[in-house]
Amino acid sequence: MSNSSRTPAALDGIKVLDLSRVLAGPWCTQILADLGADVVKIERPGVGDDTRHWGPPFLKDGEGRDTDQASYFTCCNRNKRSVTVDMASPEGQALLTQMAQEADILVENFKTGGLKQYGLDYESLRAINPRLIYCSVTGFGHDGPHAQRAGYDLMIQATTGMMSITGRPDEEAGGGPLRVGVALTDLFTGVYASSAILAALNVRHSTGEGQHIDMALLDVGMAILANQASGFLNTGKVPQRQGNSHPSLAPYQDFRTSDGAMLLAIGNNGQFERFCEAAGHTEWSQDPRFATNPLRVRHRDLLIPMMEEVTRTRTTAQWITLLEDKAVPCGPINHIGQAFEDEQVKARGLAVTLPRGAGDG
Repeated sequence: MSNSSRTPAALDGIKVLDLSRVLAGPWCTQILADLGADVVKIERPGVGDDTRHWGPPFLKDGEGRDTDQASYFTCCNRNKRSVTVDMASPEGQALLTQMAQEADILVENFKTGGLKQYGLDYESLRAINPRLIYCSVTGFGHDGPHAQRAGYDLMIQATTGMMSITGRPDEEAGGGPLRVGVALTDLFTGVYASSAILAALNVRHSTGEGQHIDMALLDVGMAILANQASGFLNTGKVPQRQGNSHPSLAPYQDFRTSDGAMLLAIGNNGQFERFCEAAGHTEWSQDPRFATNPLRVRHRDLLIPMMEEVTRTRTTAQWITLLEDKAVPCGPINHIGQAFEDEQVKARGLAVTLPRGAGDG
């Protein structure tokens, strides 16, 4: 297919100068790149992005041997072009200034004020490119007593209380605060940042001017506490860790089966009634203790053990087969390898294998 017949991508013609590293900023620019923007990633000479060395695991060469590039780097830097520039040198600063003058978007995640010494801060670049949308990603924002602190996802998960609601209660085996299994705050920050940039692009269509976006991991970490935060703000009651169960829904958790475990995510009374009928216990949905969701939450200590006696009588696959045509959310608890083997994951094309040339960064 010729380039002239190719359907333009959503961000065709948009130039992005990516001065970010590690995860939150690169996740943002990867989204922009996936949407068709031309993203040029700037890396340190001789070293590159920190995540190139965050291994194992490392990428394999054609003979199955480890290379010197960590697979971590590949998760957030696809569809970009990487170049190395020494921004501490006058030549490097001049080059980056020229690139910023021609860019639509710049994304950076230096500590607040860190780029001013190079003439690459927002005010300096705005003077030569008023249309520039400049997104700063920091740990704690540009003001406040902790503005100068470096921020990593694990620190933010701890600071915001995310770890306090993740894991099992202290009194249970294996209890204690836990981080989420991926760098959730970094990833959400990248998504929030890309959304803000797209909004700023839309504003520029009418005003002709860019703007400075202040995106902080702390702010995002507090925002994604979602219902747990609103519950606290409305009641003053601090949410607690409760494993895989839900503070406001029941039954909504893992259940033991005869060959392992499954997940039930029952979100309304109709789903509960259909589950009870399929399980051969219609009396549960008619029991005044379990008739509504608030009642089921209040009496979950009675309901869940009763249900587990029944869920243990079938395999996970049998439960899924039994419930899938009854609109009762039920599924396996996969490891990542099983998830990639899932037929729906394959049908959606969620894993793409591409060749890697010798010159690929």
